[in-house]
Amino acid sequence: MASLSDVMKKHPNTVEMLRNSRMGIYVYPVVAPEFTNWRDEQRAWRESAVLYDQSHHMDELIVEGPDAEAFLAHVGVNAFHNFDTNRAKHFVPVTPNGHVVGDMIIFRERDDKFILVGRAPTANWTKFQAAIGKWKVRLHHDPRSPSRPDGERVLRTHYRYQIQGPDAPKIFEKINGGPVPEVKFFHVGEINVGSRRVPALRHGMAGAPGLEIWGPYADKHYIESTILQAARDLGVDLHQVGSRAYSTNTLESGWIPSPLPGIYTGDGMLAEYRDWLGADSYEANGTIGGSFVSDDIEDYYVNPFELGYGFYIGWKKDDFVGKAALEKLKDAPGNRKKVTFEWNKDDVLKVLASGFEDGVPYKWIDFPQPNYASSSADTVMNGDKMVGMSMFNGYSFNERCVLSLGVVDQSVNVGDLLTLKWGEPDDTQKTSAEKHRQADIRVRVSPTPYSRDARENYGGGWRAQAAE
Repeated sequence: MASLSDVMKKHPNTVEMLRNSRMGIYVYPVVAPEFTNWRDEQRAWRESAVLYDQSHHMDELIVEGPDAEAFLAHVGVNAFHNFDTNRAKHFVPVTPNGHVVGDMIIFRERDDKFILVGRAPTANWTKFQAAIGKWKVRLHHDPRSPSRPDGERVLRTHYRYQIQGPDAPKIFEKINGGPVPEVKFFHVGEINVGSRRVPALRHGMAGAPGLEIWGPYADKHYIESTILQAARDLGVDLHQVGSRAYSTNTLESGWIPSPLPGIYTGDGMLAEYRDWLGADSYEANGTIGGSFVSDDIEDYYVNPFELGYGFYIGWKKDDFVGKAALEKLKDAPGNRKKVTFEWNKDDVLKVLASGFEDGVPYKWIDFPQPNYASSSADTVMNGDKMVGMSMFNGYSFNERCVLSLGVVDQSVNVGDLLTLKWGEPDDTQKTSAEKHRQADIRVRVSPTPYSRDARENYGGGWRAQAAE
């Protein structure tokens, strides 16, 4: 079976390989693009209530067995000493060189059972670690739904929904048949949804209060219809959120969802991993898009400190993958910091206007989600010096502006005015990028999370670990 290593041997320049991948845009599958319109769906998570269907766009990995805790503590950077049952964490593995592989939300259901939910790179890396080790664990991997099912029926192990917004508590009480017990942030309780008893994670994704619930996929229709009927009975303006609006909620709350996995370089374990990964994997087919072009793939990597994840590294653990590298990186002067970039309105309108004029236009800014690759990397300049990288873009109807999340040098401060290079400097084979020219877009460095509600709701949480 062909591997990622085989693919890379055919394409010695990894940056060019990924910049020219023809996989297309990252698709949020199965869920309708819009249920009403994406503007009202965005507005509703701030003003009333929303229902996210999270059943299809994420991988799910179940890890169980007598060594499950020790195994996952070895794979991820997180501290596990306070990880009791019915809790969740933001699970982040790194390579032996300290580069982020990806992230998932990890739930502890029993002493010997965990569920990880998120994008493919972390699931793949975790499966590899189980394959090369001697851990007493069993893994069940349920990959995300196909991007284009072409009418085929799609089945998952679990449904997954989230209800959030200022009116969400009214719905919780209605479906529960009475007051809902207080659940601490990132703790798991139980509630009723009609006749079903389901686990409920206290969570939120745009700074608004919310619960995430899940259960057997066979119950999906019953759960959804019960929630929608409860909202109708209450007169609550509950909006189902389609795939167009869903991907933009992170712009207000500050999570960068798709850093490039730092696995394309390195010897030893990393070389073995590239031999193990299939040629059909996310890592072998993903795309890099944006104005930043480097000959060194490692220039696209990030470490946990740059993404604001350093504060939950379990330094007291005996060992975990990447610990020695992170000890060296912890106070490295070259570490960047996470920020939000607020795009200049006039420059955005200039880009859009070029689509109505003769000649080669600027790279189109699609609304509400203009990302055109698996991992975005746009150059951010201060004069003639690169001082940052924009990594995830989108439009917020709530904030009435285009925002992006990324990292900047330590010398950059909130309030600074910088220039983002939008569009690619040369043509590639991407199916998601039309012929275009580059534009300079002025950006103001802003806090992360950008939304005041998110900053206050998450408090000292991981989304708030950013530039001050």
